[in-house]
Amino acid sequence: MPISEPLVFRLRTDSTSAVFSESSRDAWITKANGVNAEFDLNGFGLSVKISNIEEVDRDVVLLLPRKNVIHRLIRAKSQHNTLLITERCDQKCIMCSQPPKDSHIDMFGVFKEALDLAPRNTIIGLSGGEPLLFKSELFNLLEYARIFRQDISFHILTNGRAFTDFDAEKIESIGVDRVLWGVPIYAARPEIHDAIVGVSGAFEQLTHSLATLARTGARIEIRTVIMNGNIEHLEDLASFIARKLPFIDVWAIMQMENIGYGRMVWRQEFFDSSLNFDPIARAIDTVEIRGVSANLYNFPICTIPTSYRAYAVNSISDWKQKFLSECSACVVRSDCCGLFEWHPKDGGYNRLGLL
Repeated sequence: MPISEPLVFRLRTDSTSAVFSESSRDAWITKANGVNAEFDLNGFGLSVKISNIEEVDRDVVLLLPRKNVIHRLIRAKSQHNTLLITERCDQKCIMCSQPPKDSHIDMFGVFKEALDLAPRNTIIGLSGGEPLLFKSELFNLLEYARIFRQDISFHILTNGRAFTDFDAEKIESIGVDRVLWGVPIYAARPEIHDAIVGVSGAFEQLTHSLATLARTGARIEIRTVIMNGNIEHLEDLASFIARKLPFIDVWAIMQMENIGYGRMVWRQEFFDSSLNFDPIARAIDTVEIRGVSANLYNFPICTIPTSYRAYAVNSISDWKQKFLSECSACVVRSDCCGLFEWHPKDGGYNRLGLL
């Protein structure tokens, strides 16, 4: 019988190792011509369009036979693997790069199978939408990994509003060292934060929820996207973090993405830090002097003053990263996050240049 139901398996292109198959869910290459590759999965033949077979070795994929489609769930050679938990969300952030949808497809069973086949000691992102809308299922997935894949750690992006005291025991049992919770705060003034996320009372709910998360000893990354609407309040937020949230692992100050809702508000909200880095510099100084670490996400290095370039992180996932033609000779390109693939030619940074 042909394969008729969705199937998770791993692509293997090193045919010389086929006799040492690690799993019955390994599909081994039998031939390739530079355009298509033929694989054998326990006697089933699969033809896949692949131009460079070396790029997909040990990738974990999902086959949808009724659509003749294969989705790459986990790329073995990438440091940027994220599983989308849901597209539903209980916020509507004005600059959201992935606007929420009402529909939801339960993929937790697929994700468990993907974890079984993932490379060892990898970090996997879990994102949405809002993953905590499916808190029970999410915790079950993490518990599954704790039992069967203790080598895997997670970076989970959530608005963080749904943690309660009843969750503390589960968070602790999963292993607080294996999960970094990425939680956004956009301003220390509730009315500004609430306006950005589109939910009245969100800031108050978030601070109570963060306190619960902190009591477990969980690792926390506070994430702040800078915009014209909150940049003048960034130093106040830095003071708030230093005083009220000194237990966090890191404060990630982030640039906007010109996609989703971000594209709709780009011209009014994008803050060109290449022209004025002072508010960001003051914010970094404020937390660092109190012992709280800061990082800069999505900032090309050439847009950052020399004394603050050490805070820059190569944060943009490889599949949505681009460099300009003039970047080819840059001496720090390998350390630079570059630009988002959809960063506009006009209306973005005014100062981009070689280092």
